[in-house]
Amino acid sequence: MPEPGNAKDRLVAELRRHALVIGEVTLTSGKTASYYVDAKRAILRPAGFKALGELLAVEVERLGATAVGGLTMGADPVACAALAGGADANAFFIRKEAKAHGLQRRVEGPFLGDADRCLVVEDVVTTGGSTVQAIEALQAEGRTIVGVVSVLDRLAGGGERIEAAGGAPYVALTTIDDVHPDRPEA
Repeated sequence: MPEPGNAKDRLVAELRRHALVIGEVTLTSGKTASYYVDAKRAILRPAGFKALGELLAVEVERLGATAVGGLTMGADPVACAALAGGADANAFFIRKEAKAHGLQRRVEGPFLGDADRCLVVEDVVTTGGSTVQAIEALQAEGRTIVGVVSVLDRLAGGGERIEAAGGAPYVALTTIDDVHPDRPEA
């Protein structure tokens, strides 16, 4: 039985309920904030995962992507949600560094070919640093990037940095304005 409400509303509700943490934290960028959004706490639950999958499947189809993924750990559940949502694409994960053993790959999953159209995904974007690393790794392998999608954008300039680095459109499925509109710095 389908859940009531559209997928974005359901995702926002799950992020508010399970991912929003109020209190001072240090972000990956080194900056401090009065709140934190741990998106994995929402998207690794059935309702959040399902809503995310529905939204991502639409983006994969809209952009004509054949592969979806990004820098591990932030992209892992997001890419898997796209597949679970019915996206007709393969998933991949990008290591921070190539493995020193085995196949010594940096991009894991099915091999990406010249015809693949990659959709880069991320859970939360603040400065965009992790997403830019993923874009650069794919560019180094000569891959085509058709877009970038984040589960949540903190609206701290990361989206602009991502678009500049990838030359592909960036879409945030939700923003901090959706999830925490009453935050102090809003």
